[in-house]
Amino acid sequence: MDTKVTDYINEVVLVSLDFGSGMHMERLQELQQLAISDQLVILAIVEGKRSRPDPTTYVGSGKVDEIASVLEQTGASLVIFNHELSPAQQRNLSQRLHCSVIDRTSLILDIFAQRAKSHEGKLQVELAQLEHLSTRLIRGWTHLERQKGGIGLRGPGETQLETDRRLIRKRVKLLKERLIKLERQRKVQRRSRRRGPILSISIVGYTNAGKSTLFNRLTGAQSYAADQLFATLDTTTRKLFISKDDSVVISDTVGFIRELPHTLVAAFRATLEETIQADMLLHVVDACSPNREEQIEAVNKLLSEIGADTIPQILVFNKIDLHTPIADEADYGRDEYGRISRIRLSAKTGAGLKFVKLALAEEISRNPKRLHEESINVGKVTGGLLPQ
Repeated sequence: MDTKVTDYINEVVLVSLDFGSGMHMERLQELQQLAISDQLVILAIVEGKRSRPDPTTYVGSGKVDEIASVLEQTGASLVIFNHELSPAQQRNLSQRLHCSVIDRTSLILDIFAQRAKSHEGKLQVELAQLEHLSTRLIRGWTHLERQKGGIGLRGPGETQLETDRRLIRKRVKLLKERLIKLERQRKVQRRSRRRGPILSISIVGYTNAGKSTLFNRLTGAQSYAADQLFATLDTTTRKLFISKDDSVVISDTVGFIRELPHTLVAAFRATLEETIQADMLLHVVDACSPNREEQIEAVNKLLSEIGADTIPQILVFNKIDLHTPIADEADYGRDEYGRISRIRLSAKTGAGLKFVKLALAEEISRNPKRLHEESINVGKVTGGLLPQ
């Protein structure tokens, strides 16, 4: 989609309710980070407590009046809810507040729309947006009409809403067809890459944990890295030489976040294939985050959703250089099987990177895939059958 929140508004009011889960402040801080990452200016924050959402307006009539008063005082014309709103709740709130209202999912989708750089990434974002917004047609989809010419588009007796929905269905079908074609190409590239005796490593982790910084440090690449949520959306893959004779293929992937919209997980499944097909995961964690345990849990939950929960992983606790006092040194630990399972490092300073390479070197030496594929290659060279 061409239209973005930040194309027409950048001053907002945030709304976040506490339902007694004990995570209210963390979730509110994350919403603030998301808004800042979307280049929005936060003019006010409205908080409240409820036992359950109001079915009509989510927050209840009294809180709606409070939000309206804040809008009048601040002059903001966009309200962002730190929750997922139903289409009816979103429409009711827009009518009561006389301004645009979006939820957390829409905000994340808007960030993705701005950050996707590759052709495939842009298609995936548009698909996710259309699938999310198809049930909440608040304004006309005129940009879709322009793509189809407009004249003679509407059938006999067809309302604007029906036309919009039909256009969206056609666009969704087209996007899915294009993504299937791109996925076939990706599979061909992956098969050719995996013919050789080389391990595939994916860097995963919560958004803003430092994945791209670690990737750049290891490979010398120039992937975009910034202190903001979802700085990286498109998968980048490079070969990493561990020694003179050994190397791995390593991929930097999109950051995860708790309660990532299911439409987005589905739409980015092709991009996340790099994670699903990996031989090992480097799970990067922000060691300084007070919510690191919850973030680890959120990442593991999403890995399970995409079928990557059985892949071996190493926990990489990053940003140890930010600890005060700076007494935390890079180190590593092993599990009961003698494998490196935990590494503490600073991707920014480079301290501890040698432990990542040590872990990968050990994995290469013990991975049966490498010996198996080498034997296959020998068989191909000789032209005969492999020895029994």
